[in-house]
Amino acid sequence: MLRDEKGSLRFLIHPELRAVVMENDLPYIQSLLQDFHERAKLHPEALFKQLSSLGIGPLVTHKAGPSVSEYPPLWEMCSRFVQL
Repeated sequence: MLRDEKGSLRFLIHPELRAVVMENDLPYIQSLLQDFHERAKLHPEALFKQLSSLGIGPLVTHKAGPSVSEYPPLWEMCSRFVQL
């Protein structure tokens, strides 16, 4: 998840989500992603705050900060992700 200067959220996922998520976790992850997408429309600031310290099941926040470009390995990985 990325937030721009205006507070709008963008959700990026690995293009091969099914290959990196265990099969038994996939329905849970897909349900969470759908929920996040809907909640971003209604309460983007609250969702951003919650996800910035995420630890839900198999999902854990990797890094949080003002700019993902400050973390070159993370930026490189994210640059391959696709919009949800």
